[in-house]
Amino acid sequence: MIRRTTVGGAAGALLLAVLAAPVSAGPPPLRWTPCADGFECATVPVPLDHDDPAGPRISIALTRMPATDPDRRIGSLVINPGGPGLSGVSFVQTYLRDLPAELRARFDIVGFDSRGLGASTALRCYATAEEQRADQAPFLYPETPAEEEVWRRADDRLAAACDRRGHPIIDHMSSADVARDLDLLRVRLGDRKLTFLGYSFGSILGQTYANLFPRTVRALVIDGVIDPVTATRPGPAGHTTPTATRMGSGRDATRTLEEFFRVCDAAGAACAFSGDASGRFARLAERVRRAPVPITDPFTGAPVVLTYNDLIGVALWGTWNAARWPDLARYLAGVEHQLFPSGRRAPPAPEAYPNQFEGEFGVACSDTVNPRSFRAWRDAADRAEREQGYFGRIYAWVWSACRSWPPSAGQDRYDGPWTARTAAPVLIVGNHFDPATPYAGALAAARLLPNSRLLTFAGWGHVAFHLQGNDCVDAHVTRYLIDATPPAPGTVCRPDPPFPPSGAR
Repeated sequence: MIRRTTVGGAAGALLLAVLAAPVSAGPPPLRWTPCADGFECATVPVPLDHDDPAGPRISIALTRMPATDPDRRIGSLVINPGGPGLSGVSFVQTYLRDLPAELRARFDIVGFDSRGLGASTALRCYATAEEQRADQAPFLYPETPAEEEVWRRADDRLAAACDRRGHPIIDHMSSADVARDLDLLRVRLGDRKLTFLGYSFGSILGQTYANLFPRTVRALVIDGVIDPVTATRPGPAGHTTPTATRMGSGRDATRTLEEFFRVCDAAGAACAFSGDASGRFARLAERVRRAPVPITDPFTGAPVVLTYNDLIGVALWGTWNAARWPDLARYLAGVEHQLFPSGRRAPPAPEAYPNQFEGEFGVACSDTVNPRSFRAWRDAADRAEREQGYFGRIYAWVWSACRSWPPSAGQDRYDGPWTARTAAPVLIVGNHFDPATPYAGALAAARLLPNSRLLTFAGWGHVAFHLQGNDCVDAHVTRYLIDATPPAPGTVCRPDPPFPPSGAR
């Protein structure tokens, strides 16, 4: 909970005492050490419970790529990748080392692992990775009543394991907790105000920070935006409909797949799956839904047994970035050529302990409101498949472990108001065809935040800045981060064609 203190009659005496006290030298500078190529790493202690600042401490892991032009350095650009559950340290080191040169010149590029995740003090619900894997369902999401029962038992095992081993960190993993960490990090980084980029579920963190600390916002970008009211204050729908279904993620993922079909057909021979792509996919889906089919995986060449579950998973993977569409088209054509389906690829080598599995639920179940009845999840998944298309069911089940998650989690969660006027404009970036965070979320955030500006990407994929390779979006966001000047009202960036023109090499 967010507690307020009462100022009593002793305030005057306290003020005099504060004025008479020697000025503090402030927190000590961070101790950075070399880590990944071109990056430095550090850790920062923060309170486990911000309502008890003198109580137990936890550790937050940071990484930074120092500004390449120190004389023109503005400060730190702090980035959160969302997920929820993704490592900000790994994300920045892996995907953002080639940010626009002017950003890298003017800012230290900083990533951090949110509390409970990665190299920070982590939620760890199992003794070993093997125990963790043994408790997981052996499929991506349930389709049949029998699979739903397997899924229910897996959810309950996970929740019970986290209740046994996850305290106390599991109780303090909300975005409100992380926003308070973020403000402490801002101070330790030496920044008077925060410059922040939050992707996907990181948009909840960004909106939470903007509402808790509106006066310390220098520039704040949220990209791939979740409507915070839909997620945190859904009213009666929270008892019957999972968060991702309320958001319409399945519906917009299906819309994005339909765009793939349309653009593929328009590209002709440049797209390997052109020529009634929608109908051909429907026939593939119907064939593997009747029974799994042994094939050779077009990506790996390995013999596999393709299920409907697999086909939907690969298609969803393809919708997240239009740069993947040529590969998706070749994959579907390769499957079709074998008289149907796609294959289960070998999973990547696991980390020593892959914390993202329970970390995702640790964040999502703290922040969002979801049904507590398994019957409600089952009914919602059936409705979502009817109403939201191919991806309605997979998204309906995505956070079903929240049903039995320890009730002590999220005790400091923030659920509004979401309407604070920030010291600087917030830049909201939304895609017309986002398969995870629908454009409606960006519109909702723009209505809620009175000092905000919406930048629209009329294209495809999950999130826009840097990760979709659109020069227009990248230029507007870069300029805003550097000089806090948002694009003009109504600015729309157009996508580049994902397939080369016919005949082009």
